[in-house]
Amino acid sequence: MRWTVWKACGLAGLAGVAAGGIVVARGERQRRSYTPEEIRSRLHARVADSGRCAEPPAG
Repeated sequence: MRWTVWKACGLAGLAGVAAGGIVVARGERQRRSYTPEEIRSRLHARVADSGRCAEPPAG
């Protein structure tokens, strides 16, 4: 009986590792699909947005 429980836990762990690998691979594929110009424009937009939020309050 105990051996079956450990088998189930092992299979669940293996399935979790496989699912995590799929999520990482999908994210990496999405990151690599951008051209350098798209990445540059996104970074410039982020810097511009952060500069607006970082201004000290007037007063």
